[in-house]
Amino acid sequence: MATEQHERLSPLREKIHDIIFEAETPAGKAFDVGLIFLILFSVLMVMAESVKELQEVYSDFFFWAEMVTTGIFTIEYILRLWVVRSPMRYATSFFGIVDLLAILPVYLMFFLGGTQFFLVIRALRLMRIFRIFKLGHFMNEGRVIIEAMKASRLKISIFLFFVLILVTIIGSVMYVIEGESNPGFTSIPRSIYWSIVTLTTVGFGDIVPKTQFGQFLSAVVMILGYAVIAVPTGIVSSEFVAKKSSSNTKACYNCGEEGHDDNANYCKYCGEDLYPERRREG
Repeated sequence: MATEQHERLSPLREKIHDIIFEAETPAGKAFDVGLIFLILFSVLMVMAESVKELQEVYSDFFFWAEMVTTGIFTIEYILRLWVVRSPMRYATSFFGIVDLLAILPVYLMFFLGGTQFFLVIRALRLMRIFRIFKLGHFMNEGRVIIEAMKASRLKISIFLFFVLILVTIIGSVMYVIEGESNPGFTSIPRSIYWSIVTLTTVGFGDIVPKTQFGQFLSAVVMILGYAVIAVPTGIVSSEFVAKKSSSNTKACYNCGEEGHDDNANYCKYCGEDLYPERRREG
């Protein structure tokens, strides 16, 4: 007897799954293209509604356009949950959360004013365009970057802690040097603010040292800033090279996740068979 995890989808659910999640079929590609245009239209409507002159003239149009698009997105979200075997896995995935956030502000709008403008988060759903034109490797590159940042978070955290100590020391020293002669360095926290701005090479220029020793220290901090920027870049880059791999756009029937290795037969997120039709034919 088959377990619930390997239970075959009904023909209707399997067909809808292929249309919604896959981009290799004409129907799937047409669905994704239509979805992209609908997302673009919705985002443009939200942006246009924020213009006071347009809102006064086309307020009714904006309202009903948002109601219709939100209704379509709601049906799509429900269908995505229905056609996967593990709805909770999809709901808690990146795109699952984005899909929910794309419709939630409209319903909150009836209780909290102004939340409809958060609908611009729908622009994140445009990332699905990579699947339409079979540019899944771009999605893979983005996923590799995220995994590389996760793998290097401890190193970066330690580095940031070191930078925090460094700017505190530099700010305190600059306060001692410039404090009495410069009205800009009125306190250690304000001097730390200057050291952060200088070390990160932002250079607002609202606070500048006036003593010769203060200017010398400022020059040293500026040069040090380039090293500070380079260190986390090197940490993430090394992890990026280690995590780099080849993947495709195949969506799992169980959890809906993509980004599997080209030679993978099972989902790396939930272990489900990615090609159950092969098993049935065998």
